[in-house]
Amino acid sequence: MSPSSTPILFLHGSWHGAWCWSEVIAHLAPYERPTLAVDMAGHGLRARRPECLTMRPFDPQALATEVSPVADVGLDQAADLLVSQIRRFGRGGPVTVVAHSMGGAVLTRAAQQVPELVAHAVYLAGVMPASGNAADRYFLLPENAGALVLSALRGDPEVIGALRLDLASNDPAYRQQLRDAFYGDVDPAVADAALGLLTPDAPVRMMIDTTQLTRDGWGSIPRTYVVCSRDMAIRPALQQVFIAEADAASPENPTSVVTLDSSHAPFLSMPSEVARVVGKLG
Repeated sequence: MSPSSTPILFLHGSWHGAWCWSEVIAHLAPYERPTLAVDMAGHGLRARRPECLTMRPFDPQALATEVSPVADVGLDQAADLLVSQIRRFGRGGPVTVVAHSMGGAVLTRAAQQVPELVAHAVYLAGVMPASGNAADRYFLLPENAGALVLSALRGDPEVIGALRLDLASNDPAYRQQLRDAFYGDVDPAVADAALGLLTPDAPVRMMIDTTQLTRDGWGSIPRTYVVCSRDMAIRPALQQVFIAEADAASPENPTSVVTLDSSHAPFLSMPSEVARVVGKLG
């Protein structure tokens, strides 16, 4: 299959859904490549919401303690789902997969399982853990200083089994923090609409599960990392850590790097640029 006809599958990150890629897919029309955005396990149409967010009167204690209905979702389930989506969409052939944020860890696991089905792995400000490393270890590194997500979480992830956002909050400062974390360069009206589409719980098991990588598995797949230089969710310096560790592990297959002057959500702020980058890849 030639690069110009290789299908492109899009996987979102934590709290988001397939909906976030709609503008990018529209801008990919001139490339005449099959495109599909899918929901990750525990997200989008596969999400389950805790009762505390709709309980009235609102109980802040329940927000902090109710066990998440997606607490059992880990990398095994998420990667198996992605592999099945790749197989179905590619009809058994290779597919270029574009993963945003935490979707990157799912892509890494899936690509290790079926490297023959991933023509190109694209990480858009993506989590790209080294072999045997959990995603959560990276977010506490000095390179991620100033990120705005961890302080926005509600409840103890170890207790509730999820990274929980209070999406029902009417606190202006808290809602602004969420906008700044994810959508700093997005039109405010679009950012507010996106906040309304987020799901509150991201499964914590996906953050702590690890993947053992091999050179003939994940390490053999062409990969591109798209750095978002104004990212306040995964800081640009941390994105460089992912790239450096990947290149150290597979120096014979170095990461191709593209930089966008964007926040964590260029699929909303500059979808035509994301489409241009992705559309040229095999």
